[in-house]
Amino acid sequence: MRIHILGICGTFMGGLAMLARSLGHEVTGSDANVYPPMSTLLENQGIDLIQGYDPSQLEPQPDLVIIGNAMTRGNPCVEAVLEKNIPFMSGPQWLHDFVLRDRWVLAVAGTHGKTTTAGMATWILEACGYKPGFVIGGVPGNFDVSARLGESDFFVIEADEYDCAFFDKRSKFVHYCPRTLILNNLEFDHADIFDDLKAIQKQFHHLVRIVPGQGRIIWPEHDINLKQTLAMGCWSEQELVGEQGHWQAKKLNIDASEWEVWLDGEKVGDVKWSLVGEHNMHNGLMAIAAARHVGVQPADAAQALGSFINARRRLELRGEANGVTVYDDFAHHPTAILATLAALRGKVGGTARIIAVLEPRSNTMKMGLCKDDLAPSLGRADEVYLLQPPHIPWQVAEVAEACIQPAHWSGDVDTLAEMIVKTAQPGDHILVMSNGGFGGIHQKLLDGLAKKAEAQAEE
Repeated sequence: MRIHILGICGTFMGGLAMLARSLGHEVTGSDANVYPPMSTLLENQGIDLIQGYDPSQLEPQPDLVIIGNAMTRGNPCVEAVLEKNIPFMSGPQWLHDFVLRDRWVLAVAGTHGKTTTAGMATWILEACGYKPGFVIGGVPGNFDVSARLGESDFFVIEADEYDCAFFDKRSKFVHYCPRTLILNNLEFDHADIFDDLKAIQKQFHHLVRIVPGQGRIIWPEHDINLKQTLAMGCWSEQELVGEQGHWQAKKLNIDASEWEVWLDGEKVGDVKWSLVGEHNMHNGLMAIAAARHVGVQPADAAQALGSFINARRRLELRGEANGVTVYDDFAHHPTAILATLAALRGKVGGTARIIAVLEPRSNTMKMGLCKDDLAPSLGRADEVYLLQPPHIPWQVAEVAEACIQPAHWSGDVDTLAEMIVKTAQPGDHILVMSNGGFGGIHQKLLDGLAKKAEAQAEE
C-alpha cells in the first residue's frame, strides 16, 4: 500500500510513518516545515519528504492519506483529497486499525508526565524481555526512535487527549482501546479545544468506557478530578496509588533518587536511579503498577528503572559555562513548573541559587487561563525571567509583579538572555522552561556565559 501522510514531521505522525514503513508500506509525507531531526530520522527509514502542501504531491494517487490534526479545511492537499475522493483517515484511527487491534495496549493518559511514564513502562517491558512496540511523544533515552512495532503482543502508547483531525474532534486516545490504562493526573489544559474541565473529564470518561472488564485502570487516589471522572462509571479493575491506595512510593533521600516500592502493605522493590523529583517517583510507581498487570514482578520492574534514561527536555542538562549550569525542561503548565522546580531544588540543595526562565508558549498559557497560578508555581526559584510573547491578551509584567522574588521580563529573547548572563554567578543553576525552542535561548546563555568568563579572565 502507498500511504501519504500530511503533517508528517510532528513526533506522533512521524512515529506512525515509521510504523507504516516497518509494516512494509511505501510511505511518503509532507509538512509545512521539513527539518532535522525528524526529517533525518524519516529519510533514514526510506521515507520521501516534501516541503509544503502543493496538491501535485498526490500524483500518482496514493492508496491512503493519513491526515494530521494540524491540517484544516482550505489546505490545498486536504481539498484535493476530498475533491478526488482519495481514501483518508486520522492518525489515531490508522494506528488502531493497522497496529493496535490485536495487541495488549498499555496506555498512559493524563495532563502531565505522559512521555516520561510511557518511556518508563516501555523500558521496564524491554529490560524484562517483553520487546514491546511503542509510540511515545518524544524519543525515550533508552531507544533511538519514538516508535517501533515490537516483537510481542504488548504495545505502550502515550495517550493524548488532543483531538484527532478536523473531521474527528474526539480525543486521540478513544481509538487506542487499552487493556492496561494509567491515568496519571487530570487538570484543565488545552483551552484552545476544551471549554472547561468538565469537557476534558467527558473525554477521559470516553476512554474509561472502552477498557475491558478484565482490564485495569491505575490512578492516584488524591486526584479529585480523576475521582469525579471515574464516578461517572467504571467497569474495569482499579488499582489506586497513594497513602491509602494499593501502591506507595517511599523516598529514601531528599531528591527522590532512591525510593522503595510498597504494595498492599509489603515492600516489593527498591529503585535507585538517575532521575530526581517526587513527580518522577510518582511516574515510576505508576509504570511499575502497570507493568505488573502485564506480568512483570515489581522487584524486576524497580530494578529496570535503575537503568532508565529519560527523554530529552526533562530537566535535561544542556551545558555549563562560567560555573553556571543550564537546564532545559518541557514544563508549560503551573503544576509542571512547580514540580520541576521542586525536583531541581532537591537536586542542588537549599542554598544554591536557581534562576527560572519561562516562555508562556502553549495555547492555554497564551490565552492567560493559567497566569494567576504562575507566580506561586515559580516560588522555589531565587530569580525569575519571563518572555513576553507577541499578540497575547495579557502581560507577563503582571506575573513578574506578583512574584515574591526578583522577577524581570522582556519581549526579546536576545535581550532576555543578556539580562540573565549579566546577573548569573558561578554556582547558579538556570532552568529554562518552554514547550518550544524558546528562540535558542539555551545556547545564547551558554555562549554569553562563556564570553563573560573570558572577559573576566582578561581583567
